[in-house]
Amino acid sequence: MKFKKKVLKNGMRVITIPMKDNPAVSVFVLVEAGSKYETKEINGLSHFLEHMVFKGTARRPVASDISREFDSLGSQHNAFTSQEFTGYYAKVHPKHVSKIIDVLSDMYLNPLFEAKEIEKEKGVIVEEINMYEDMPQRHIRDLIMQLVYGDQPAGWSILGPNKNIKAIKREDFINYRKKHYVAKATTVVVSGNFNEKKVLKEISEAFKNISTGRKYPKEKVIEKQNKPKVLVKFKETDQTHMVLGFRAYDIFDKRTPALDLLATILGGGMSSRLFDKLRNQMGVCYYVRAFGDQYTDHGMFGVASGVDNTRVKEVILAILDELKKLKNEIVSEEELKKAKEYSIGNMFLTLEPSDDIAQFYGAQEILRQKIKTPEEMAKELRKVTARDIQKVAKDIFQNKKLNLALIGRFKESREFEQILGV
Repeated sequence: MKFKKKVLKNGMRVITIPMKDNPAVSVFVLVEAGSKYETKEINGLSHFLEHMVFKGTARRPVASDISREFDSLGSQHNAFTSQEFTGYYAKVHPKHVSKIIDVLSDMYLNPLFEAKEIEKEKGVIVEEINMYEDMPQRHIRDLIMQLVYGDQPAGWSILGPNKNIKAIKREDFINYRKKHYVAKATTVVVSGNFNEKKVLKEISEAFKNISTGRKYPKEKVIEKQNKPKVLVKFKETDQTHMVLGFRAYDIFDKRTPALDLLATILGGGMSSRLFDKLRNQMGVCYYVRAFGDQYTDHGMFGVASGVDNTRVKEVILAILDELKKLKNEIVSEEELKKAKEYSIGNMFLTLEPSDDIAQFYGAQEILRQKIKTPEEMAKELRKVTARDIQKVAKDIFQNKKLNLALIGRFKESREFEQILGV
């Protein structure tokens, strides 16, 4: 899959991925601004700002002006905030790509941040926080990050605490945006059926007034752990949601392909080890997955599941046993081949829609500032050996790197600490 990267004179990057047979075009505007760029006092601001961009611009003064224009183009549009970047996007019929570039650039460059709209949106954000806290399968992700990284940006919630949201003022948005929403931190990605030359010209014109100021960096993550840690949150749930998380590798680490295959072997697909063990053999859960969560300066490997409340300890021991096997036993060639085909096949299947393709390339550019094509990633996966996987398992599956977060009908962590040998 071919792509082109161009750095404009102002330092902004543009990635184009033309696909003539695709029935749509997706435009993403990505910026290196997320919760890891915040201070404790304004934690949650990156996500709040993402909301406010939709609330009006100089040319489109109210939220309904923006939403009505998007809808009149038949677009799918939204935004998202992560720890390390924020994205605004729209997906439309090819004939509307010029208009979408105009709308997205206007939102990105000219938000009003009206005080009355900020006050109204505070209620929306608080309810979003409440919604996710009522969804233990989602909220457990925040708890594992809090446990692993503690009181530093990597351990804070992307949404922030309620008290911060209620205290944020207009000048906070203006100051934060001035520090981070600059040309050198911005990447525009276009994928689908479009005229490259025309689109590049339109993007250059639309973003000609973007700030070229200095980009402020984020604080480096501090890694500190010498024994297992446990975090328990009591909630009257019908099942216990939990994550076993191990400190692992950042996104630049050469062991990433082996880490990806390790996750596939453990929890990728219905024939993976943990799916077979926990669901097929023990009948204790509906979902179980293993994942590598990698950032620019830290990373975590996790196993997540929602399990029978009465069998939580049994499940933890079963998972730990499977992890131990990967440290002590070499994966068979047959299982390794299956994992490679599963990982590569799923990667290509997820890259059918133009929006997924745009995000695939854009996230790499924002995080690595170097893009690998799916074909290059597949080649790296195929080179991984069974010994590589065992080395990674031995390196990360250690008690001093182990963390357990769970939400369920438990009030004390001591019984789980005993299981982990704390």
